[in-house]
Amino acid sequence: MAAHPVDEKLPALKMATSGLQHVAAMYAGVVAPPLIVGAAIGLSGKDLTFLTGACLFTAGLATFLQTLDFWKIGARLPFVNGVTFAGVAPMTAIVATAKDKSDALPMIFGAVIVAGLLGFIAAPFFSKAVRFFPPVVTGSVITLIGVSLLPVAFGWAQGPNPAAHDYGSTTNLALAAVTLLIVLLLRRFTRGFVKQIAVLLGLIIGTIIAIPFGVTDFSPVAHADAVGFPTPFHFGAPTFHIAAILSMCVVMVVSMTESTADMLALGEIVERPSDEKVIAAGLRADTLGSALSPLFNGFMCSAFAQNIGLVAMTRIRSRFVVAVGGGFLVLMGLCPMAASLIAAVPRPVLGGAGVVLFGSVAASGVQTLVRAGLEKDNNVLIVAVSLAVGIIPITTPDFYHAFPDTAKIVLDSGISTGCVAAVVLNLLFNHIGKGQEAEDVTHPMEAGEELTPAH
Repeated sequence: MAAHPVDEKLPALKMATSGLQHVAAMYAGVVAPPLIVGAAIGLSGKDLTFLTGACLFTAGLATFLQTLDFWKIGARLPFVNGVTFAGVAPMTAIVATAKDKSDALPMIFGAVIVAGLLGFIAAPFFSKAVRFFPPVVTGSVITLIGVSLLPVAFGWAQGPNPAAHDYGSTTNLALAAVTLLIVLLLRRFTRGFVKQIAVLLGLIIGTIIAIPFGVTDFSPVAHADAVGFPTPFHFGAPTFHIAAILSMCVVMVVSMTESTADMLALGEIVERPSDEKVIAAGLRADTLGSALSPLFNGFMCSAFAQNIGLVAMTRIRSRFVVAVGGGFLVLMGLCPMAASLIAAVPRPVLGGAGVVLFGSVAASGVQTLVRAGLEKDNNVLIVAVSLAVGIIPITTPDFYHAFPDTAKIVLDSGISTGCVAAVVLNLLFNHIGKGQEAEDVTHPMEAGEELTPAH
Protein backbone atom coordinates (compact mmCIF):
# COMPACT_ATOMS: atom_id res chain seq x y z
CA MET A 1 0.00 0.00 0.00
CA ALA A 2 1.44 3.36 -1.03
CA ALA A 3 2.25 5.86 1.69
CA HIS A 4 0.03 8.89 2.11
CA PRO A 5 1.62 11.98 0.47
CA VAL A 6 2.12 13.45 3.96
CA ASP A 7 4.37 10.48 4.88
CA GLU A 8 6.19 10.33 1.54
CA LYS A 9 9.97 10.70 1.43
CA LEU A 10 11.00 12.54 -1.73
CA PRO A 11 14.38 12.39 -3.56
CA ALA A 12 17.16 14.15 -1.63
CA LEU A 13 17.53 17.13 -4.00
CA LYS A 14 13.80 17.83 -4.05
CA MET A 15 13.63 17.46 -0.27
CA ALA A 16 16.46 20.00 0.14
CA THR A 17 15.17 22.60 -2.31
CA SER A 18 11.58 22.31 -1.09
CA GLY A 19 12.76 22.56 2.51
CA LEU A 20 14.73 25.71 1.70
CA GLN A 21 11.65 27.19 0.09
CA HIS A 22 9.73 26.72 3.33
CA VAL A 23 12.53 28.43 5.24
CA ALA A 24 12.57 31.32 2.76
CA ALA A 25 8.81 31.77 3.08
CA MET A 26 8.94 32.18 6.87
CA TYR A 27 12.48 33.49 7.51
CA ALA A 28 11.51 37.16 7.78
CA GLY A 29 8.68 36.20 10.14
CA VAL A 30 11.05 34.33 12.47
CA VAL A 31 13.63 37.10 12.76
CA ALA A 32 11.16 40.00 13.12
CA PRO A 33 10.13 39.30 16.78
CA PRO A 34 13.69 39.15 18.17
CA LEU A 35 14.51 42.32 16.22
CA ILE A 36 11.51 44.12 17.72
CA VAL A 37 12.09 42.94 21.29
CA GLY A 38 15.88 43.33 21.05
CA ALA A 39 15.52 46.90 19.78
CA ALA A 40 13.08 47.72 22.61
CA ILE A 41 15.62 46.47 25.16
CA GLY A 42 18.50 48.24 23.43
CA LEU A 43 20.63 45.16 22.81
CA SER A 44 24.03 45.58 21.21
CA GLY A 45 24.55 44.36 17.65
CA LYS A 46 26.32 41.25 18.96
CA ASP A 47 23.54 40.37 21.42
CA LEU A 48 20.88 41.09 18.82
CA THR A 49 22.63 38.68 16.45
CA PHE A 50 22.77 36.07 19.23
CA LEU A 51 19.05 36.47 19.99
CA THR A 52 18.14 36.17 16.30
CA GLY A 53 20.26 33.04 15.89
CA ALA A 54 18.69 31.53 19.03
CA CYS A 55 15.20 32.05 17.62
CA LEU A 56 16.19 30.36 14.35
CA PHE A 57 17.67 27.43 16.28
CA THR A 58 14.61 26.95 18.51
CA ALA A 59 12.27 27.30 15.50
CA GLY A 60 14.09 24.33 13.96
CA LEU A 61 13.70 22.28 17.13
CA ALA A 62 9.98 23.12 17.36
CA THR A 63 9.53 22.14 13.70
CA PHE A 64 11.11 18.74 14.41
CA LEU A 65 8.63 18.19 17.26
CA GLN A 66 5.70 19.04 14.98
CA THR A 67 6.68 16.93 11.96
CA LEU A 68 8.48 13.81 13.27
CA ASP A 69 7.21 10.83 15.28
CA PHE A 70 7.66 11.24 19.03
CA TRP A 71 5.08 9.69 21.36
CA LYS A 72 1.85 11.74 21.27
CA ILE A 73 3.68 14.94 20.33
CA GLY A 74 3.31 16.54 16.91
CA ALA A 75 0.51 16.71 14.35
CA ARG A 76 2.74 14.85 11.84
CA LEU A 77 1.69 17.35 9.20
CA PRO A 78 3.91 19.65 7.07
CA PHE A 79 3.96 22.39 9.71
CA VAL A 80 6.78 24.91 10.08
CA ASN A 81 7.04 26.31 13.59
CA GLY A 82 8.65 29.57 14.63
CA VAL A 83 8.36 32.57 16.93
CA THR A 84 4.74 33.67 17.14
CA PHE A 85 3.85 37.29 16.36
CA ALA A 86 1.20 37.14 19.06
CA GLY A 87 3.85 37.43 21.78
CA VAL A 88 5.60 40.52 20.43
CA ALA A 89 3.30 43.22 21.86
CA PRO A 90 3.08 41.63 25.35
CA MET A 91 6.86 41.10 25.40
CA THR A 92 7.53 44.74 24.52
CA ALA A 93 5.04 45.69 27.24
CA ILE A 94 7.09 43.61 29.70
CA VAL A 95 10.24 45.39 28.50
CA ALA A 96 8.58 48.79 29.03
CA THR A 97 7.66 47.98 32.64
CA ALA A 98 11.08 46.55 33.58
CA LYS A 99 13.03 49.03 35.71
CA ASP A 100 16.30 47.53 34.48
CA LYS A 101 16.19 46.53 30.81
CA SER A 102 18.66 43.72 31.48
CA ASP A 103 15.96 42.03 33.58
CA ALA A 104 13.42 42.02 30.73
CA LEU A 105 14.57 38.91 28.84
CA PRO A 106 14.79 36.70 31.99
CA MET A 107 11.24 37.86 32.87
CA ILE A 108 10.04 36.99 29.36
CA PHE A 109 11.80 33.62 29.34
CA GLY A 110 10.36 32.65 32.74
CA ALA A 111 6.84 33.61 31.65
CA VAL A 112 7.15 31.64 28.38
CA ILE A 113 8.38 28.52 30.21
CA VAL A 114 5.41 28.55 32.59
CA ALA A 115 2.93 29.31 29.80
CA GLY A 116 4.41 26.52 27.68
CA LEU A 117 4.20 23.93 30.44
CA LEU A 118 0.63 24.92 31.33
CA GLY A 119 -0.28 24.79 27.65
CA PHE A 120 1.23 21.31 27.33
CA ILE A 121 -0.95 20.08 30.21
CA ALA A 122 -4.02 21.82 28.77
CA ALA A 123 -3.51 20.63 25.16
CA PRO A 124 -5.90 17.61 25.23
CA PHE A 125 -8.57 19.66 27.01
CA PHE A 126 -8.11 22.64 24.71
CA SER A 127 -8.65 20.42 21.68
CA LYS A 128 -12.10 19.61 23.12
CA ALA A 129 -12.90 23.25 23.85
CA VAL A 130 -12.19 24.49 20.35
CA ARG A 131 -15.88 25.36 19.88
CA PHE A 132 -15.34 28.33 22.20
CA PHE A 133 -12.84 29.79 19.72
CA PRO A 134 -14.82 30.19 16.50
CA PRO A 135 -13.70 32.40 13.58
CA VAL A 136 -15.29 35.45 15.21
CA VAL A 137 -12.76 35.14 18.06
CA THR A 138 -9.70 33.97 16.14
CA GLY A 139 -10.31 36.48 13.34
CA SER A 140 -10.55 39.37 15.80
CA VAL A 141 -7.35 38.33 17.55
CA ILE A 142 -5.33 37.76 14.37
CA THR A 143 -6.47 41.14 13.03
CA LEU A 144 -5.34 42.79 16.27
CA ILE A 145 -1.94 41.10 16.01
CA GLY A 146 -1.31 42.72 12.63
CA VAL A 147 -2.74 46.11 13.65
CA SER A 148 -0.68 46.12 16.87
CA LEU A 149 2.54 45.46 14.95
CA LEU A 150 2.04 48.01 12.16
CA PRO A 151 3.19 50.94 14.36
CA VAL A 152 6.49 49.05 14.78
CA ALA A 153 6.95 49.04 11.00
CA PHE A 154 6.15 52.75 10.86
CA GLY A 155 8.73 53.41 13.57
CA TRP A 156 11.36 51.40 11.71
CA ALA A 157 10.64 53.37 8.54
CA GLN A 158 11.66 56.58 10.33
CA GLY A 159 15.00 55.23 11.56
CA PRO A 160 16.64 53.38 14.47
CA ASN A 161 16.90 56.27 16.96
CA PRO A 162 14.06 58.74 17.68
CA ALA A 163 16.64 61.16 19.12
CA ALA A 164 18.78 61.18 15.96
CA HIS A 165 18.72 64.23 13.67
CA ASP A 166 17.72 62.12 10.66
CA TYR A 167 14.82 60.35 12.35
CA GLY A 168 11.86 60.54 9.99
CA SER A 169 13.99 62.14 7.27
CA THR A 170 12.95 62.01 3.63
CA THR A 171 15.90 59.66 2.99
CA ASN A 172 14.71 57.13 5.55
CA LEU A 173 11.10 57.30 4.42
CA ALA A 174 12.17 57.01 0.77
CA LEU A 175 14.20 53.87 1.54
CA ALA A 176 11.16 52.35 3.27
CA ALA A 177 8.91 53.27 0.33
CA VAL A 178 11.37 51.83 -2.22
CA THR A 179 11.62 48.57 -0.26
CA LEU A 180 7.83 48.33 -0.07
CA LEU A 181 7.60 48.98 -3.82
CA ILE A 182 10.20 46.27 -4.56
CA VAL A 183 8.28 43.70 -2.51
CA LEU A 184 5.01 44.62 -4.22
CA LEU A 185 6.54 44.41 -7.70
CA LEU A 186 8.12 41.03 -6.95
CA ARG A 187 4.82 39.72 -5.66
CA ARG A 188 2.98 41.04 -8.72
CA PHE A 189 5.32 40.11 -11.57
CA THR A 190 7.16 36.95 -10.42
CA ARG A 191 6.10 33.37 -9.83
CA GLY A 192 6.90 30.32 -7.75
CA PHE A 193 9.96 30.42 -5.52
CA VAL A 194 10.88 34.04 -6.27
CA LYS A 195 7.37 35.19 -5.42
CA GLN A 196 7.47 33.30 -2.12
CA ILE A 197 10.72 35.00 -1.05
CA ALA A 198 9.67 38.49 -2.18
CA VAL A 199 10.04 39.92 1.34
CA LEU A 200 13.51 38.42 1.74
CA LEU A 201 14.58 39.71 -1.68
CA GLY A 202 13.12 43.11 -0.83
CA LEU A 203 15.29 43.24 2.31
CA ILE A 204 18.40 42.31 0.32
CA ILE A 205 17.80 44.78 -2.54
CA GLY A 206 16.74 47.53 -0.13
CA THR A 207 19.92 47.05 1.90
CA ILE A 208 22.07 47.30 -1.23
CA ILE A 209 20.28 50.50 -2.29
CA ALA A 210 20.82 51.95 1.21
CA ILE A 211 24.61 51.50 1.18
CA PRO A 212 25.41 54.78 -0.65
CA PHE A 213 23.27 56.70 1.87
CA GLY A 214 25.47 55.59 4.78
CA VAL A 215 22.72 53.97 6.82
CA THR A 216 23.95 50.37 6.46
CA ASP A 217 26.19 48.96 9.20
CA PHE A 218 27.98 45.69 8.42
CA SER A 219 30.10 45.71 11.60
CA PRO A 220 27.95 43.00 13.30
CA VAL A 221 28.77 40.66 10.39
CA ALA A 222 32.48 41.42 10.60
CA HIS A 223 32.58 40.64 14.32
CA ALA A 224 30.30 37.57 14.24
CA ASP A 225 31.66 34.04 14.55
CA ALA A 226 31.19 31.59 11.70
CA VAL A 227 30.13 28.89 14.17
CA GLY A 228 28.41 29.28 17.50
CA PHE A 229 25.88 27.70 19.85
CA PRO A 230 22.99 29.42 21.64
CA THR A 231 24.40 28.95 25.14
CA PRO A 232 21.60 28.19 27.60
CA PHE A 233 20.53 31.18 29.72
CA HIS A 234 22.92 33.52 27.91
CA PHE A 235 20.91 36.54 29.12
CA GLY A 236 20.49 35.24 32.67
CA ALA A 237 18.43 32.62 34.49
CA PRO A 238 14.65 32.89 34.01
CA THR A 239 12.72 34.89 36.58
CA PHE A 240 9.05 34.45 37.34
CA HIS A 241 6.65 37.39 37.73
CA ILE A 242 2.93 36.77 37.98
CA ALA A 243 1.86 39.65 35.70
CA ALA A 244 4.30 38.63 32.96
CA ILE A 245 3.22 34.99 33.30
CA LEU A 246 -0.45 35.94 33.03
CA SER A 247 0.28 38.01 29.93
CA MET A 248 2.13 35.16 28.20
CA CYS A 249 -0.57 32.66 29.21
CA VAL A 250 -3.04 34.82 27.30
CA VAL A 251 -0.63 34.74 24.35
CA MET A 252 -0.44 30.95 24.68
CA VAL A 253 -4.23 30.73 24.41
CA VAL A 254 -4.09 32.92 21.29
CA SER A 255 -1.25 30.81 19.86
CA MET A 256 -3.07 27.53 20.54
CA THR A 257 -6.20 28.96 18.93
CA GLU A 258 -4.25 29.98 15.81
CA SER A 259 -2.51 26.60 15.63
CA THR A 260 -5.82 24.76 15.93
CA ALA A 261 -7.23 26.78 13.03
CA ASP A 262 -4.04 26.13 11.02
CA MET A 263 -4.22 22.38 11.66
CA LEU A 264 -7.82 22.24 10.54
CA ALA A 265 -6.95 24.16 7.36
CA LEU A 266 -3.82 22.15 6.57
CA GLY A 267 -5.60 18.87 7.20
CA GLU A 268 -8.07 19.75 4.47
CA ILE A 269 -5.31 20.81 2.06
CA VAL A 270 -3.27 17.60 2.43
CA GLU A 271 -6.43 15.46 2.51
CA ARG A 272 -5.78 14.12 6.00
CA PRO A 273 -8.42 15.84 8.15
CA SER A 274 -7.28 16.91 11.61
CA ASP A 275 -9.38 15.28 14.30
CA GLU A 276 -9.31 15.90 18.03
CA LYS A 277 -6.35 13.52 18.50
CA VAL A 278 -4.25 15.25 15.82
CA ILE A 279 -5.05 18.69 17.22
CA ALA A 280 -4.08 17.63 20.76
CA ALA A 281 -0.77 16.17 19.49
CA GLY A 282 -0.06 19.31 17.46
CA LEU A 283 -0.75 21.55 20.43
CA ARG A 284 1.59 19.45 22.57
CA ALA A 285 4.36 20.10 20.02
CA ASP A 286 3.66 23.85 20.02
CA THR A 287 3.60 24.14 23.80
CA LEU A 288 6.57 21.85 24.47
CA GLY A 289 8.58 23.70 21.85
CA SER A 290 7.64 26.95 23.57
CA ALA A 291 8.62 25.64 27.02
CA LEU A 292 12.02 24.43 25.76
CA SER A 293 12.73 27.50 23.62
CA PRO A 294 13.74 29.88 26.46
CA LEU A 295 16.39 27.39 27.61
CA PHE A 296 18.23 28.33 24.41
CA ASN A 297 17.18 32.02 24.56
CA GLY A 298 14.22 31.71 22.19
CA PHE A 299 10.61 32.87 22.42
CA MET A 300 7.17 31.24 22.22
CA CYS A 301 6.68 29.08 19.11
CA SER A 302 3.65 28.50 16.93
CA ALA A 303 2.72 27.20 13.47
CA PHE A 304 3.40 29.57 10.55
CA ALA A 305 0.27 30.11 8.49
CA GLN A 306 2.15 31.41 5.43
CA ASN A 307 3.70 27.97 4.94
CA ILE A 308 0.23 26.45 4.67
CA GLY A 309 -0.25 28.59 1.58
CA LEU A 310 3.03 27.26 0.22
CA VAL A 311 1.84 23.66 0.67
CA ALA A 312 -1.40 24.49 -1.12
CA MET A 313 0.44 26.17 -3.99
CA THR A 314 3.19 23.59 -4.58
CA ARG A 315 1.10 20.50 -3.68
CA ILE A 316 4.21 19.08 -1.99
CA ARG A 317 2.60 17.59 1.11
CA SER A 318 5.45 15.60 2.68
CA ARG A 319 6.08 16.38 6.33
CA PHE A 320 9.67 15.26 5.86
CA VAL A 321 10.25 18.18 3.48
CA VAL A 322 9.32 20.52 6.33
CA ALA A 323 11.53 18.53 8.72
CA VAL A 324 14.44 19.18 6.34
CA GLY A 325 13.50 22.86 6.50
CA GLY A 326 13.72 22.59 10.29
CA GLY A 327 17.23 21.19 9.87
CA PHE A 328 18.21 24.26 7.84
CA LEU A 329 16.82 26.51 10.58
CA VAL A 330 18.96 24.72 13.19
CA LEU A 331 22.08 25.07 11.02
CA MET A 332 21.41 28.78 10.50
CA GLY A 333 20.98 29.19 14.24
CA LEU A 334 24.41 27.60 14.73
CA CYS A 335 26.01 30.15 12.35
CA PRO A 336 25.98 33.61 14.01
CA MET A 337 27.43 35.16 10.87
CA ALA A 338 24.31 34.19 8.92
CA ALA A 339 22.07 35.52 11.66
CA SER A 340 24.04 38.80 11.80
CA LEU A 341 23.18 39.55 8.18
CA ILE A 342 19.64 40.42 9.25
CA ALA A 343 20.99 42.70 12.00
CA ALA A 344 22.81 44.63 9.24
CA VAL A 345 19.58 45.51 7.42
CA PRO A 346 18.80 49.23 7.94
CA ARG A 347 15.69 49.96 9.98
CA PRO A 348 13.96 51.96 7.19
CA VAL A 349 14.38 48.95 4.88
CA LEU A 350 12.89 46.70 7.57
CA GLY A 351 10.06 49.19 7.95
CA GLY A 352 9.14 49.00 4.28
CA ALA A 353 9.08 45.20 4.35
CA GLY A 354 7.33 45.25 7.71
CA VAL A 355 4.33 47.06 6.23
CA VAL A 356 3.75 44.03 3.99
CA LEU A 357 4.62 41.48 6.64
CA PHE A 358 2.49 42.90 9.46
CA GLY A 359 -0.27 44.06 7.13
CA SER A 360 -0.54 40.52 5.80
CA VAL A 361 -1.16 39.26 9.34
CA ALA A 362 -4.01 41.75 9.74
CA ALA A 363 -5.37 40.78 6.31
CA SER A 364 -5.38 37.10 7.27
CA GLY A 365 -7.44 38.04 10.31
CA VAL A 366 -9.93 39.82 8.07
CA GLN A 367 -10.07 36.70 5.89
CA THR A 368 -10.97 34.70 8.99
CA LEU A 369 -13.65 37.23 9.95
CA VAL A 370 -15.23 36.77 6.52
CA ARG A 371 -16.10 33.23 7.66
CA ALA A 372 -17.30 34.44 11.06
CA GLY A 373 -20.95 34.93 10.17
CA LEU A 374 -21.04 38.72 10.49
CA GLU A 375 -24.63 38.76 9.26
CA LYS A 376 -25.46 37.96 12.90
CA ASP A 377 -25.75 41.02 15.16
CA ASN A 378 -24.11 39.13 18.04
CA ASN A 379 -20.96 38.49 16.04
CA VAL A 380 -20.81 42.09 14.80
CA LEU A 381 -20.87 43.28 18.40
CA ILE A 382 -18.17 40.80 19.44
CA VAL A 383 -15.87 41.99 16.67
CA ALA A 384 -16.68 45.67 17.22
CA VAL A 385 -16.02 45.69 20.97
CA SER A 386 -13.00 43.34 20.97
CA LEU A 387 -11.29 45.37 18.21
CA ALA A 388 -12.09 48.62 20.03
CA VAL A 389 -10.68 47.30 23.31
CA GLY A 390 -7.59 45.93 21.56
CA ILE A 391 -6.87 49.18 19.72
CA ILE A 392 -6.92 51.31 22.90
CA PRO A 393 -3.19 50.80 23.73
CA ILE A 394 -2.28 51.62 20.10
CA THR A 395 -4.23 54.84 19.74
CA THR A 396 -3.99 56.02 23.37
CA PRO A 397 -0.80 54.55 24.92
CA ASP A 398 -1.36 56.32 28.28
CA PHE A 399 -4.97 55.16 28.65
CA TYR A 400 -4.11 52.83 31.57
CA HIS A 401 -1.54 55.13 33.19
CA ALA A 402 -3.34 55.06 36.56
CA PHE A 403 -3.11 51.27 36.85
CA PRO A 404 -0.26 49.42 38.63
CA ASP A 405 2.75 48.44 36.48
CA THR A 406 1.95 44.74 36.90
CA ALA A 407 -1.55 45.25 35.50
CA LYS A 408 -0.24 47.37 32.63
CA ILE A 409 1.81 44.42 31.33
CA VAL A 410 -1.52 42.87 30.30
CA LEU A 411 -3.54 46.03 29.68
CA ASP A 412 -0.92 47.66 27.46
CA SER A 413 -1.08 44.68 25.09
CA GLY A 414 -3.98 45.17 22.71
CA ILE A 415 -3.71 41.54 21.68
CA SER A 416 -4.16 40.29 25.25
CA THR A 417 -7.05 42.59 26.12
CA GLY A 418 -8.73 42.09 22.73
CA CYS A 419 -8.47 38.31 23.04
CA VAL A 420 -9.99 38.28 26.52
CA ALA A 421 -12.80 40.56 25.35
CA ALA A 422 -13.52 38.40 22.29
CA VAL A 423 -13.62 35.14 24.29
CA VAL A 424 -15.81 36.57 27.06
CA LEU A 425 -18.21 38.24 24.62
CA ASN A 426 -18.45 35.08 22.51
CA LEU A 427 -19.39 33.11 25.63
CA LEU A 428 -21.93 35.75 26.64
CA PHE A 429 -23.63 36.12 23.26
CA ASN A 430 -23.22 32.71 21.65
CA HIS A 431 -23.11 30.19 24.51
CA ILE A 432 -24.52 31.31 27.88
CA GLY A 433 -28.29 31.03 27.95
CA LYS A 434 -28.51 30.75 24.19
CA GLY A 435 -32.14 29.96 23.46
CA GLN A 436 -32.59 31.26 19.96
CA GLU A 437 -30.57 32.12 16.88
CA ALA A 438 -29.40 35.69 16.47
CA GLU A 439 -31.29 37.72 13.91
CA ASP A 440 -29.75 38.82 10.62
CA VAL A 441 -29.15 42.56 10.74
CA THR A 442 -27.44 45.29 8.81
CA HIS A 443 -26.17 47.20 11.82
CA PRO A 444 -25.48 46.14 15.42
CA MET A 445 -27.69 48.92 16.75
CA GLU A 446 -30.64 48.03 14.49
CA ALA A 447 -31.41 44.53 15.70
CA GLY A 448 -34.75 44.15 14.01
CA GLU A 449 -34.16 45.81 10.68
CA GLU A 450 -33.90 43.69 7.55
CA LEU A 451 -31.72 44.38 4.54
CA THR A 452 -33.74 45.85 1.67
CA PRO A 453 -32.82 47.45 -1.68
CA ALA A 454 -33.71 50.84 -0.19
CA HIS A 455 -31.00 50.41 2.41
